[in-house]
Amino acid sequence: MNIKITFNYIFSLLALALLMSSCKEDSIGDVADISGLGGDVIAPTAIDKYLLDSLTTPYNIQMKYRWDQFEFGDVTKTLVPPKEEKIIPLSRVVKSAWILPYVQQKDLTFFNMYSPKTFILSGSVQYLSNGGVVLGQAEGGRKIVLFDVNNFKTRSTAGYVAATDSVKVKEFVHTLQHEFGHILHQNILYPVEFKTICKGLFQGENWINITDAEARRDGFVTAYSSSGFDDDFVETIAMLLIEGKGGWEKLINSIPAGFSVNGTSQADAQAKLRRKEALVVSYYKTAWGIDFYELQKKTRAALVPLL
Repeated sequence: MNIKITFNYIFSLLALALLMSSCKEDSIGDVADISGLGGDVIAPTAIDKYLLDSLTTPYNIQMKYRWDQFEFGDVTKTLVPPKEEKIIPLSRVVKSAWILPYVQQKDLTFFNMYSPKTFILSGSVQYLSNGGVVLGQAEGGRKIVLFDVNNFKTRSTAGYVAATDSVKVKEFVHTLQHEFGHILHQNILYPVEFKTICKGLFQGENWINITDAEARRDGFVTAYSSSGFDDDFVETIAMLLIEGKGGWEKLINSIPAGFSVNGTSQADAQAKLRRKEALVVSYYKTAWGIDFYELQKKTRAALVPLL
C-alpha cells in the first residue's frame, strides 16, 4: 500500500513537470528590437537637424516626413511618400511665408498658442470620389496634412518653371493660411453678418462643378468658398494674404459686366467681395488685435521672392 502511494505520488510529480514544460512559452527576445513596434532607432539626419532648429525648437512644430500611411486616416487611399529633397525647401516656405509674418505682426506667444503642432507630408495629392483633389487637411487644430509635396518647387529650385510652379507655391501657402484661418475662427467666431452676404448662393458639394471665375460672379473668391460659410471665410482670408492688395483688386476687377447664372450683377458681386474683405479686416483687429493689412504686406513680401 505504501509502495503504491509512493509510486502514484512520484508519477504525479513527473506528469506535472511535463505539463509545465509543455506550457512554457518560447522567448521572442527583446521586443524593442522588432522593427515597427516603436523600438526602432533612426539616426538623426541633416534634415532632422534642420527641422529641429528651424521649426521644433522655436515654434514647437514637428514636421513628419518619414512615411506612415496611418497618419492619413484612410488607409485605402493611394498616396506616395514625399521626396527627401523637398522637405527643407518646403519647411523654409512654411516658416518665411506663414510663420514669420504672424510672429512679426502679432507675437510668438500668439502663434505658438494657436498654430498646429504637427505637419504630415504626402508626396502626392489625395483624390475624392467626386473628382476633387485634396491639397491639405486640418485635424482638430493640432495637425495639418500637406499633399503633393513632390511637385513643390520654388524659384531657387532646379527646373523651376514660373508659369506652373509658382501656382504650386501659392497653393501650399494658401493651404496653410486656409487651415490656420479655420483654427482662428474655431476659437473666436467671425461676424455673423459674413454668412448673410451670399445667402442663397452657396453651392454645397456642387462647388466642384463650377470654376473660380463663375464663383466670383456671385461674390465668392473661389469655387471652394461657395461650399459653405466657414470655407467662404477662410478662403477669403487666404486669397487676401496670398494675392496682396494689388492682386485682390485685380481679382475683383476681373469680374465681367453683366449677370451671373444666378442673377448677380457685376456691381453686386464686387460689392460682396469688398464687404467680405472689410469683415475679415475688422475680425482680425477686434478678435486678435492684428492689423490685417500689415499682415498682408508681410505675407506678400515673403511670397514674391519664391514665385
